[in-house]
Amino acid sequence: MELKAGDIVMLKSGGQPLTVADVKGDDVICLWMGVEGDLFRETLPLAVLERLEELDEDDEDEDEDDEDEE
Repeated sequence: MELKAGDIVMLKSGGQPLTVADVKGDDVICLWMGVEGDLFRETLPLAVLERLEELDEDDEDEDEDDEDEE
């Protein structure tokens, strides 16, 4: 799996989305905001992460249309 700065990932075991800040070999530097608004930064091994698929704008528009119909 190729990751780059700006990608959104999550731990394979679950949790909240993390933003990739940098990739150095098999180490991925991730950032995320805590519930109190604190910024966290941690270096994690590539093996424990999975990339989250971003929603296309078309998918978001369809979701909004569905909500309007209800």
